[in-house]
Amino acid sequence: MTPTLYLRLASMVFLHFFVWSCWYNTMSVYLGKLNFSGTQIGLAYGTTAIGALVSPFLIGVIADRYVPAQRLLGGLHLLGAGLLWWISQQTTFDVFYPSLIAYTLTYMAGHGLINTITLTHAPNPSRWFPIVMAAAAIGWIAAALVVNAAALADNNGMFKLASGIAVAIALYSFTLPNTPPKGEAGPVSASKLLGLDALKLFKDRSFAVFMFCSFLICIPLSFYFTWTGAFLSEMNVADFTAKMTLGQVSEVGFVLLLPLLLPFLGVKRIMILGMAAWAVRFALFAYFHQQPTATWMVLGGILLHGMCYDFIFVMGRMYVDKAAGESLRASAQGLIAVFTHGAGMFVGSVLSGVVAQHYTSPAGVHDWKSIWLVPALMSVVLIPLFLALFREKTAE
Repeated sequence: MTPTLYLRLASMVFLHFFVWSCWYNTMSVYLGKLNFSGTQIGLAYGTTAIGALVSPFLIGVIADRYVPAQRLLGGLHLLGAGLLWWISQQTTFDVFYPSLIAYTLTYMAGHGLINTITLTHAPNPSRWFPIVMAAAAIGWIAAALVVNAAALADNNGMFKLASGIAVAIALYSFTLPNTPPKGEAGPVSASKLLGLDALKLFKDRSFAVFMFCSFLICIPLSFYFTWTGAFLSEMNVADFTAKMTLGQVSEVGFVLLLPLLLPFLGVKRIMILGMAAWAVRFALFAYFHQQPTATWMVLGGILLHGMCYDFIFVMGRMYVDKAAGESLRASAQGLIAVFTHGAGMFVGSVLSGVVAQHYTSPAGVHDWKSIWLVPALMSVVLIPLFLALFREKTAE
């Protein structure tokens, strides 16, 4: 890959994830100040899952058959910028929640599109895709540091900042390398319009088990994304927004290790390591948050984020791309988004809100040990299930 092409693709990934990080890390703190309940906060975090359930599949089909992926990406971010500004003005759940759903419908479709653009233009996807995607962690870190420095972690400024960056990536997207549709031509059936063609990949038992387990692991990991900001805030961790970026620092390292580890460990072992990392992280949160001298253990749990995220999400994208082939690439990337960022994260976000509400006293005090032990146990249970059912093919 030429340096110019790498910078163009990496800048796209950087800006896309910068927008998300502006508000996703600390929204629970802001909504707590608006007196939203734990259940409402869980539902708010579940909006990204709704977006992932509905939009990537359909947008993927359009990118496969009709409209260049880079143009779709630009149009969606431009629409999203307006919605983010509107959201920044809302203070009641009845308006805030549906508005956030509308926004995430535009944003989450972008995941599959940036994957498609990168995988199409990277000369050796198995090598270069993780390297380009390392820019996602850098964008996430940059946004969190800006939010921390500008003191936006507990106010609507996080959404205003996201709106401005969304305009920037919208305009930039129209300058990206052309990524025309590559799917088959001809009349469109209902199954093709809904992206159901990608479901034929489930005829492969290995692929079906992989997708099912990817869905299940996203249920416990939703707890981390929903509650870590509020958790660190209640621990009185100074500059907690900045300290949360330790996870993305490790993410850069682990995503660059993936091309080296994959030939030796394979998909199955890498996924198992990712599941184990989630269990360890939640256990650290559960048992060390009340010990001031052991705060470094909690920060150690954050540092595990690279293994937790890359070994599940990035590995999943690479595996699905290999299984799908060129003609179903965008639809298949939408499919993995539906199962992980969609169904799994939705169930997990709603469950995390219910669990947090259950373990919150009438005075508003959280029982963090009990809250974190729930996803820890779920992660542990999934490991033997995946070991028993998943059969990796040598070629994959």
